[in-house]
Amino acid sequence: MKFSKLPLSKEMLTTLDSIGYKSMTPIQDEALPLIIEGKDVIAQAKTGSGKTAAFGIGILNRLDVKKFRVQSLVLCPTRELADQVAKELRRIARFKHNIKILILCGGESFGRQLGSLEHHAHIIVGTPGRVLKHLNKESLDLSNLETLVLDEADRMLDMGFIEEIQSVLAFAPKKRQTLLFSATYDDEIMQISKQLQRDAVSIKTESIEAENKITEYFYETDNKQETLIKVFTKYKPSNVIVFTNTKIEAKELADELQKVKIDAIAIHGDLEQYERNDVLVQFANRSCPILVATDVAARGIDIKELSMVVNFDLPHGLETYTHRIGRTGRAGLEGIAITLYEISEEDKVDEYKNDKRIFAKSDLLKAVTNFEMKPEFVTLVVEGGKKDKLRAGDLLGALTGDAGLKGSSIGKIDIYDRQSYVAIQRDLVEEAHKKLNKGKIKGKNFAVWIL
Repeated sequence: MKFSKLPLSKEMLTTLDSIGYKSMTPIQDEALPLIIEGKDVIAQAKTGSGKTAAFGIGILNRLDVKKFRVQSLVLCPTRELADQVAKELRRIARFKHNIKILILCGGESFGRQLGSLEHHAHIIVGTPGRVLKHLNKESLDLSNLETLVLDEADRMLDMGFIEEIQSVLAFAPKKRQTLLFSATYDDEIMQISKQLQRDAVSIKTESIEAENKITEYFYETDNKQETLIKVFTKYKPSNVIVFTNTKIEAKELADELQKVKIDAIAIHGDLEQYERNDVLVQFANRSCPILVATDVAARGIDIKELSMVVNFDLPHGLETYTHRIGRTGRAGLEGIAITLYEISEEDKVDEYKNDKRIFAKSDLLKAVTNFEMKPEFVTLVVEGGKKDKLRAGDLLGALTGDAGLKGSSIGKIDIYDRQSYVAIQRDLVEEAHKKLNKGKIKGKNFAVWIL
């Protein structure tokens, strides 16, 4: 169904069309009319199904931009997901001037967040712990809240956020709209829905969503690292997420791959926020082809064109397996999912066996000498960002102007408050670095370094 069938403003419809929303996904088709009506909704939908736009269009449609109070709160399990949600809301919010969306997550300066809150916000996107801290400090007021969204509610429960969520709700009006989105629909989720929602309409779209096109291989091995390298040589993926079950293993595996000239980087719970930003930017902008991750650290990472997922360790059950491999084969593209297991784990593998999955011995994979995986791009970091009024166009202008690069040599540009990241074609990054360091961006000198 077309968005034009909904009671949305002309400005909203024009914006949706300009950012590529031509027709509704199944979750949008079913949830949006109910959300616009003001009903409570509990919805099950896969990652990548368009759920962010489903609740985003709904809450932005009812927002009163003249009322400088928090009208909507979106709670997310991780900082990465909060960033992703806020970015999508800001894209949709272009239909109207002066809509302020603020992120409140741990790992960021509390004092800086206090300063931002003094200028008020219409929509808060954040993690339960940091939102609760602001509420307890009375720096955040939810007395005017109209809509509460719990995004990836199942993961918030998995991560132990239920008490914090309940504490946050003690500060919110009882009369409100509550939207609950979850990839799974178990008894615990239904119990939370009963506690937090009123007459919630239940939506399940998984049965009508197009299945991701994923070929699933299981390889039995007595040397997982060696087999992993053979997998890379056989399938030659352009980008891969490799899942491990522990953060120590994630770091160690990334280090071992780097030693054999396979460019890999790890993301896990021990990283500082700036380190997480560096890792995620490099993977998303093709400056590193392999991301080694734990399940918790990988939540909220949304790479639209991911060619492969590898389970270096067997997941803890089919549900986690489905979450992991669902990141590849999206939007009509084909993906590959590889799972490695040892002979001692054969009993655990039985639950994964079906007609679609291919089981084989790792010795069928050939070893290739001198195999390397190097990135297409390398990331330049500019010590300036939104707070310095830098925009993507300014960086692009400096690189294609004084630095003399072609536009085709420049990849993704990410601008944060105090830093900007630019992906540069690998063989040109040294030249771009020298020229930007000597030159000016928007008439100012900024420190530039290679990540």
